[in-house]
Amino acid sequence: MSRLGSAAPPIEISKKKAIARLEEAQHRLLRLRLILGGQYGEKKIGPPLCCVFEGWDASGKGGAIKRLVAPLDPRFCRVSQFAAPDYDEKRHHFLWRFWPKLPGWGGMAVFDRSWYGRVLVERVEGFATQEQWQRAYNEIVEFERTLVAEGMIMVKFWMHVSLDEQQKRFEDRQDDPLRQWKLTDEDWRNREKRPAYEEAVEEMLERCDPTWAPWHVIEGDDKHYARFAVVEAVCDAVEAELKKRGREV
Repeated sequence: MSRLGSAAPPIEISKKKAIARLEEAQHRLLRLRLILGGQYGEKKIGPPLCCVFEGWDASGKGGAIKRLVAPLDPRFCRVSQFAAPDYDEKRHHFLWRFWPKLPGWGGMAVFDRSWYGRVLVERVEGFATQEQWQRAYNEIVEFERTLVAEGMIMVKFWMHVSLDEQQKRFEDRQDDPLRQWKLTDEDWRNREKRPAYEEAVEEMLERCDPTWAPWHVIEGDDKHYARFAVVEAVCDAVEAELKKRGREV
């Protein structure tokens, strides 16, 4: 069964109620971050938290990340964005460049794109050989297993948006002088390859969805829904891990 086609539709909620729910979730997250950072409650640092964002172009990744980190102290929450690897990074194993950005105990990191580029864009565009991207599924699962076994809370999001909504957002960006920089010729070209990308996304969701680091497919056509859904999912994951460790939440 298609994970993209079976994603839970956004609940019907007004913009006003969605904003109120987002604010409530942000307040909840702030408290949890203080617990993880050892600044609240037992004042003992907690496990590292890593949030990974993948998704279609114009699916709302940036907006969701902005709302996720907005209430947090920027000194203790790092957002890292990853594009194509540079010359030096290509000389190493594809996972090498992500290690320095991972959070330590008490810390939090948000990845805008990630190691999943190996089985998405690198697969579709031919930047990796078939042997390389086929091997990468197990490498990624074992990589994440290692991090979670060490104590990390990993929350992974695929931000999904329909073809029609994506078209609308592309056109809106094209007509807005302050947002035109977000739209490139490559975005339009990638849109033409959507069937190939959908195939890659489906296989990624199927093969890299272990119980210790599951995917959250977020329906992004309604931006207001998607934003609070992301923050609530992070809160749920943190609370579940803290309770498992016997911590008061």
